[in-house]
Amino acid sequence: MKIESNFSLKNYNSFGIDVKAKEFISVNSITELQKILKQKTDKKILFIGGGSNILFTKNLDYLVIHLNLKGISTKKIDKEFTEVTIAAGENWNNVVNWCIDNNLAGIENLSLIPGNSGTAPVQNIGAYGVELKDIFISCNVLDINTNKTFVLNSKECEFNYRDSIFKRNKKLIVLEIKLKLKHQNHLLNLEYGIIKDKLLNLNIQNPTIKNISEIIVQIRKEKLPDPKLIGNSGSFFKNPIVSKEQLLNLKINFEDIPSYKISDLKYKIPAAWLIEKAGFKGKRIDNYGVHKKQALVIVNYGGSTGSEIHQFSKTIQKAIKFIFNIHLETEVNII
Repeated sequence: MKIESNFSLKNYNSFGIDVKAKEFISVNSITELQKILKQKTDKKILFIGGGSNILFTKNLDYLVIHLNLKGISTKKIDKEFTEVTIAAGENWNNVVNWCIDNNLAGIENLSLIPGNSGTAPVQNIGAYGVELKDIFISCNVLDINTNKTFVLNSKECEFNYRDSIFKRNKKLIVLEIKLKLKHQNHLLNLEYGIIKDKLLNLNIQNPTIKNISEIIVQIRKEKLPDPKLIGNSGSFFKNPIVSKEQLLNLKINFEDIPSYKISDLKYKIPAAWLIEKAGFKGKRIDNYGVHKKQALVIVNYGGSTGSEIHQFSKTIQKAIKFIFNIHLETEVNII
């Protein structure tokens, strides 16, 4: 267990931004982590996993800890459900594939979401009609103030749309998560029309969880750039939620604005539609820009800095505010 100095984080963030950490260490166990924290009680620390939801804008003059905790285990709860325990450092998509290979359902709609399992509850990741909270039991966390571990259940995690207690309390570090998945009588979530269309085109009448996962992977690959080829962090902005009154006012000038009902008073508007309508889809400036196929994705074509991308995101936010009077919140963590 060695702390490295002046360490490049280029390979630890999916944007591929080359910034340096004053100190860096990768920990492989909770014991190692607690030992480091005991030594570094007076210092600022950043914890990273897969680096899929971070935009670095400057060199970091403090310690960066990479959580490389590994392991997956299962325990049957009853005739239909299995509890799956996943260490924070496990790649999320590898976990999804492992569950599918072991006939465990409930996670297949979350295929190919980048990042590690430890960040899944931080964002309350979601896609195609499923959110992590739907299958979540609890997580083991460490409080860096006390250097002690404890368990938070789903309610205590305060899950919301791309939100959780971990967004507000940066002192809580997720070490492992527990999910409740079905090993019998699978219930498939086919809420999204594009999934049904793909099944129809493939003439699949009784889809399996593997079928659904393969379709989700295909959809995501068609829409989203591979971070290994083009630096990006997936969706850069959250889909804004507006009041019914605000939506009706928007429809006066933008009759074709899409929306999804959340409640009688709240509606979600696709951020990608707003960004495309504002003329940013496919827009490129030097080595960064908005992806040509997906307006939600800001990309690093190579060599751009995090501060350049950050300023570009602010330009998009200002334009959306001016045109639609909607504030776009970033889904990516700006550091």
